[in-house]
Amino acid sequence: MSEATWWYRGVTFGMVNPHMYYLNKVMSSLFVDTSLPDDERSSFRSIRSITEFWKFMEGPLIDGLYWDSWYGNKQLYSVKNSSRIYSENILLGIPRVRQLRVRNNTCKVYPAFQSLVSDCYSKYTVENEDFSDFGLKRNPEWTHTPSSRTAPWHWGFVGVYRDGGYIVTLSKSKSETKAKFVDLRLNNWISRGTRAVFIDFSLYNANVNLFCIIRLLAEFPATGGLLTSWQFYSVKLLRYVSYYDYFIASCEIIFCIFLFVFIIQELRKVNEFKSAYFRSVWNWLEMLLLLLCFLAMSFYAYCNMQSFLLLGQLLKNTDSYPDFYFLAYWHIYYNNVIAITIFFAWIKIFKFISFNETMSQLSSTLSRCMKDIVGFAIMFFIIFSAYAQLGFLVFGSQVDDFSTFQNSIFAQFRIVLGDFNFAGIQQANWILGPIYFITFIFFVFFVLLNMFLAIINDTYSEVKADYSIGRRPDFELGKIIQKSCFNVLEKLRLKKAQAKEEKKMQNTDLAQRARREGFDESEIQEAEQMKRWKERLEKKYYSTEIQDDYQPVTQQEFRELFLYAVELEKELHYVSLKLNQLMRKLH
Repeated sequence: MSEATWWYRGVTFGMVNPHMYYLNKVMSSLFVDTSLPDDERSSFRSIRSITEFWKFMEGPLIDGLYWDSWYGNKQLYSVKNSSRIYSENILLGIPRVRQLRVRNNTCKVYPAFQSLVSDCYSKYTVENEDFSDFGLKRNPEWTHTPSSRTAPWHWGFVGVYRDGGYIVTLSKSKSETKAKFVDLRLNNWISRGTRAVFIDFSLYNANVNLFCIIRLLAEFPATGGLLTSWQFYSVKLLRYVSYYDYFIASCEIIFCIFLFVFIIQELRKVNEFKSAYFRSVWNWLEMLLLLLCFLAMSFYAYCNMQSFLLLGQLLKNTDSYPDFYFLAYWHIYYNNVIAITIFFAWIKIFKFISFNETMSQLSSTLSRCMKDIVGFAIMFFIIFSAYAQLGFLVFGSQVDDFSTFQNSIFAQFRIVLGDFNFAGIQQANWILGPIYFITFIFFVFFVLLNMFLAIINDTYSEVKADYSIGRRPDFELGKIIQKSCFNVLEKLRLKKAQAKEEKKMQNTDLAQRARREGFDESEIQEAEQMKRWKERLEKKYYSTEIQDDYQPVTQQEFRELFLYAVELEKELHYVSLKLNQLMRKLH
């Protein structure tokens, strides 16, 4: 499958280019890092209250969406689709702001405090979500809109949110939008029941043919305060525009052909080798790559189909919010799948570089000590998880690095790499903090990591000793290339007849020679049967397709191998006798 790998890399890098990063960076600096009015130290990245949130909405957000300073304070729209143009980007349709709320009295209050607590709003869940109208019920932004079944859910810091909610569709006029924000703020559109506010809009940059789908999220947890996050998805929804895009399309077609051919080849190998096929790690990697490639092709087909069905309709929808987030969401997942696939495709290169002694020793070392590493990893993660649980329970309420169990695990990996906040740990608990830190460093860093290195070094010494006495892997890149060339020639019918004729002539010569030496026909047939039996064993246990360092064998296979070893020993004894006779004649 190595040929298809290179075509796949062409397809991969045709999807991603550096312009995506620069476009995301520009949008991030415009909407996330711009300072709030009258507060140069605060931005959307650092706001922590409702008051600061409304300052952002009425300041940097409006200024970014209605950027008219480039055109002499004149609102400029594109003639084709009436979308506002600022800088090098086109604002598609109209931005949207929506919030999700929870109902009152959704949390359980201890009986002793029920007389003191009149309102209680729990964290956001689907069961706690508020669907009723509130506030100025005559306006659409105070009326609940049902969520779409096909819309993807959004993972935030403190909750998982679905589509729908209370939606505010902005205006094409900056003054009208600002007046709408002021009206929402004065009428408490954001209140104690608010749990999340989403700001969604999409841009298009024709210079680089990229859509930038932007989502700004402000979460209002049940504990109070405000947490902000953002997503900038730069994707290429219009796939085939330039000549290079059509070249990528040809690579995609060739890749699909290669994928179909290699799937057939692997199925033939499975049918030929049966259970022996699954003894090789490389064959498992081959199957994983084929599965990932097929999954990537399915994602590609689905994304293109959705773009074909929805993109034209979304671009025409200039007087309302066009939901490009759905298309961007699946394109990002497609990009993740091809990223994982190309990673394993690069790993497969190790199979083809064993002609180099150093790389062959490395791969042999890793494969031979794999069982020891797995056993060590179990012991390591038991101790590592115990320390992570200890850190989470002791420091989780005061130190950000240990605020969740996942953060605690990542913090410990950072400690191993030398990045840690000892002062925060000590301040959180001046007795258990130093004890935790010192014992973690001792057991994990000095003991367990050195045990891991000892396992690698010991196995590497064994592999070098085997190489010094000539025990090397049978797999060689030269043999693979030679075999591939012969296969191509045979398929083109340039080598097949010649190879069969040579083999037939060789067998005929051996039989005739045996008859001249006085062997009868029964002995010749028995020898030919023994030869075919040995060739079958060599193909079964020494094939480069299923070769591995250590392969478990059944009792029947052990018997066959034992008989084969006996035959080899007889041949070796016969060759030794002939060699001794020849040496005596020379003396």
